[in-house]
This record gives sequence, structure tokens and C-alpha cells, in this order.
Amino acid sequence: MTAALLEIGDLHVSYGRVEAVCGVSLSLAPGQIVSVIGPNGAGKTTLLAATMGLLPSTGTLRFEGEDLRGLDVEARVERGLCLVPEKRELFGDLSVQDNLQLGAYAKRLNGSTMGRRLQSVYALFPRLAERRSQLARTLSGGEQQMLALGRALMSAPRLLMLDEPSLGLAPLIVCEILAIVRTLREDGVSILLVEQNARVALENSDHGYVLESGEVALSGASSILAGDARVQATYLGGGTDDD
Repeated sequence: MTAALLEIGDLHVSYGRVEAVCGVSLSLAPGQIVSVIGPNGAGKTTLLAATMGLLPSTGTLRFEGEDLRGLDVEARVERGLCLVPEKRELFGDLSVQDNLQLGAYAKRLNGSTMGRRLQSVYALFPRLAERRSQLARTLSGGEQQMLALGRALMSAPRLLMLDEPSLGLAPLIVCEILAIVRTLREDGVSILLVEQNARVALENSDHGYVLESGEVALSGASSILAGDARVQATYLGGGTDDD
């Protein structure tokens, strides 16, 4: 049996007296795309933030068997984790290339390695290559999402965490972004995908978790979850004749 790349056990995260994540357990094997779906306020973004070290938490967080507790964000990036946040958090008044180079800051790359990483990202996102000198704030929404992904890839992550990558994008752009995500998986990058569009998430993942009120309500193979009557009725806009 393949050892888990990421293991989350009995994770709790609170904002003051409000518990946003309540005992979540989740695992992800190397080479998997695992999706987390659920309504707004279910704790999906909080789960990613805690895994990245942006929020304090209790419970188990292990990456490649190593306990992540006590490691700051930069140390987690150095070990191979990277988060693409929902709001992308680009530096709007910096160029595309400057934003990409900042993605490798924690790695402290030399010039030749930085150049190879840039060329790799530009090969994956030709539109970014065409706009390398353009200010990030002048890009379209889809191009900004590509830039956020490219910036994350500059750190050569083994686990890429994506928070709502389809948000606000046209369907064709969503398809393009997800095709790139699948390519990344083929290149050895594992993906933890948080996505409110349940159909998109389940169609593009191996395993899924349904988060409700900070707890795992359902989990299983994505194909099985997609056929579950409760998931269909609540998240896929359909249901069975018995509903």
C-alpha cells in the first residue's frame, strides 16, 4: 500500500470561540488529485490555510511522514507544499515575470535554476510568456489565475493546494486551467483541490471529501460520490426520482 503524502487527522481550527474545522481527517496519496467540496462557510478554505501553516490548529498534520507542527509557512514551502489562494494575491503593480520570480523566494534559487523554472512555467502557460513584461493587474481573470498557478510552480511543489481555481472564470477558461492541473498530476505533482463547483471538482479528482459545518460528511472515490443521491441533490443540481 502506498504511504500517504499528506495525512490530516482530527484537525481543529477555531476563530475565537467559533470552531471552523471540527475534527477533520483526510489523506492524499502521491500522484492523486483529492477534492474537497461543500457549501460556503463549511471550512474548506480554513482547512487549506491550516495545512499551509497560516492558521493555528490542533490535531495531526504530516507530510511525507514528517510532523508539520511547529514549521512556519516558509519551511512548509521548502518541504514541497504550496497554496494558490482563492483571491490569488498577486502583486498587481509588478510584472508577470516579477510575480513568478517571487514564487521562488523561499527556495533562494541561483540564476540558472531560476531561468529553467521560468522557462518551464512559460512552456506550460504560453500566454504568460507573451505577457511577461505586463503588469499583473492588467491581466484578464483567467490569465491572473494562470499567473497564480505559475507562481506556485516556481517553488517546485510536490503538493499543490488550490482554493477555488474556477471562481469567476468563464467555462472555457476553467476547462483550460483544469487541463493544466491534470498535466501537473502527470508530471508528479499531487493536488488538493478545494472547489465549490462540485461537478468540476468530482470530474477532475480521484477521491473526494464533502465538508459540512466544519466536518467530513461524506468521503469516497469521486466517481462514487458523483453518483450519490445526497451529493446529486445538494451539490450537483439533481436527484433521484425518490427524492
